[in-house]
Amino acid sequence: MGDKTHTHPGAAGRATAADHPASVRNVVLVGHSGSGKTTLVEALALTTGAVNRAGRVEDGGCVSDYDDMEHRQQRSVQLSLVPVEWDGIKINLLDTPGYADFVGELRAGLRAADAALFVVSASDGVDGATRMVWEECAAVGMPRAIVITHLEAARADFEEMTRICAEAFGGDDPDAVLPLYLPLHGPPAPDGHAPVTGLVGLLSRKLFDYASGERVASEPGEAELPQLDEARSLLIEGIISESEDETLMERYLGGEQVDVKTLIEDLERAVARGVFFPVLAAAPAADGARQGLGTVELLELITRGFPTPLERTAPRVTTPEGAGRELRMCDPEESLVAEVVKTSSDPYVGRISMVRVFSGTLRADQTVHVSGHGLTDRGHEDHDVDERIGALSTPFGKQQRPVSHVIAGDLACVAKLTRAETGDTLSAKDDPLLMAPWEMPDPLLPLAIEAHSKPDEDKLSQGLARLVAEDPTMRLEHNQDTHQVVLWCLGEAHADVALERLRSRYGVQVDVVPHRVSLRETFGGRAAGRGRHVKQSGGHGQYAICEIEVEPLPGGSGIEFVDKVVGGAVPRQFIPSVEKGVRAQAAKGVAAGHPLIDVRVTLLDGKAHSVDSSDAAFQTAGALALREAAAEAKIHLLEPVAEVSVLVGDDYVGAVMSDLSGRRGKVLGTEQTSGGRTLIRAEVPEIEIGRYAVDLRSLSHGTARFDRRYARHEPMPAQVADRLREEVRAAS
Repeated sequence: MGDKTHTHPGAAGRATAADHPASVRNVVLVGHSGSGKTTLVEALALTTGAVNRAGRVEDGGCVSDYDDMEHRQQRSVQLSLVPVEWDGIKINLLDTPGYADFVGELRAGLRAADAALFVVSASDGVDGATRMVWEECAAVGMPRAIVITHLEAARADFEEMTRICAEAFGGDDPDAVLPLYLPLHGPPAPDGHAPVTGLVGLLSRKLFDYASGERVASEPGEAELPQLDEARSLLIEGIISESEDETLMERYLGGEQVDVKTLIEDLERAVARGVFFPVLAAAPAADGARQGLGTVELLELITRGFPTPLERTAPRVTTPEGAGRELRMCDPEESLVAEVVKTSSDPYVGRISMVRVFSGTLRADQTVHVSGHGLTDRGHEDHDVDERIGALSTPFGKQQRPVSHVIAGDLACVAKLTRAETGDTLSAKDDPLLMAPWEMPDPLLPLAIEAHSKPDEDKLSQGLARLVAEDPTMRLEHNQDTHQVVLWCLGEAHADVALERLRSRYGVQVDVVPHRVSLRETFGGRAAGRGRHVKQSGGHGQYAICEIEVEPLPGGSGIEFVDKVVGGAVPRQFIPSVEKGVRAQAAKGVAAGHPLIDVRVTLLDGKAHSVDSSDAAFQTAGALALREAAAEAKIHLLEPVAEVSVLVGDDYVGAVMSDLSGRRGKVLGTEQTSGGRTLIRAEVPEIEIGRYAVDLRSLSHGTARFDRRYARHEPMPAQVADRLREEVRAAS
């Protein structure tokens, strides 16, 4: 942020373990897919000397997006940690996927970081999903800066994009979003576009030319001064307005010259407090060049303006039983509290856990307590176990560089923690603790799968268990009604990655089958049935006769059994047998194989034999009686109805409500919320919203989100039920 001259750090740029929390910066890169986050990470790694001029680590391979799946899909699908070093500060760069399906990886990056870089493409602008993440960061006061990339694009305009960012991110205070540097353009190309070759520092009034591949500082010429002075005045006023010195603005407006050192100090404090959001420009280095445009300026901002881990408010800590616990957070001498922010599998090393240490010091060969709670609804078991830490390392591309310890505030990887899952807490064996989990979106796209073959079936259970242990945004369901194995995902790309990981990592081939919702049956009116089970074939016979009456009940009543037998026609010891047979048949269904609910079954009469009647005989008779009653009655098919809440931008409210109506939904009401959004509440049949996670994203351009919960079962319209029966018959 000043005019400091930097030399190539060479080997010193390769970060290992930090020695004090003050010498660590944890930074997450946020932005939509294609905005240039991964390219920026590699440019920063090149400038710090962590990689060679080809952008590769020493053993080959990129520092980010090194997974084979990411190469095949040409996009980031997981959180990557790239540690670099600059001016004695270790910088943990957390590169996140930009696609909405991998928001779980983004949330993990936000949890592990202390500040965020929002990467915005000059050719694409700011999308709705990026705005939503900005608001999430604002809600917790996370410091942020904006980096504008793709300045080489034909229609790229740094000044216009800065204005768009101020509107999108500034809220009520657009003057809190201002550039620290202005781009310096070279001679126009044949197409008329003038490439950006350098930057002009607004505070330092220095020109930094990158045209040679090295950052060369000089004084600006007369042509640059008018534009520089105008932008400089706006920046100074913006910094002073966020300054903690209330008299500074008065003195500045009174004509007093404010010292540049004071301005830089105020800027750094405002950035660290999360009240001022500088805009910078960056571009990767040209072939053969060592420094990408704006990378030095960005590294200066990170090391001098972004907060240290000591300044972060740590998540709440309790004992595994829930009792509160106060700790001096980010103290290497305190009791250990660390969190698994990501879990992955390596074919050679096994399970690797990326860990953020919030308190204490994590050491190799140490025995720690692993606590995992609160994700039982997603197929995870609560667990409290002791495990021994294996090798500790810092990742860099496909490399794992060994370290002996990791202090509070730093990140590293732990190998072979067999029970630890994403979101788990690591603490001292003799002082077990638990961190409050971070909020994760609910997976709402069902993926029903079956093992492709018998060998796959044997491996499927273990493969699925490992999959959900790695990804807390994935939920595993074994549906007892439909007998399907269902992976609940965030979207189609998320589902594709899950299938690919099952195949490539765990050697399990699966087939995707149509997802079935849990339907029910009920009686449409009163009906009577007689169950007669009489057999005599030598030896002990079977004799049971019962007569029942069935009538529908209001929704949610379940199965009610009433005994109205008089005169001992059915002996008292066999009344429960009849009920057991009725309930067993109801669970199997009486028409289409779906469980029967919401009926009253009344036992009216029957007959027994003194020798041949038995518990089993009357169970069979009860089931036969229910089936006969069903044959005489109209059976309604019941479908599950979900309560759906959709949070959507005001521009898309009409389209969303129309779409819900087209899904046989009933809109219950709307509610205006902050940020120009509306909350729509509706009831929609679950059979109509199987792909709603995908369709809503398309309808709202990725700006809406929804949640759902089961409300009740209600009768399915006759035409829909008939169509469903036809589909079942065709499939069989």
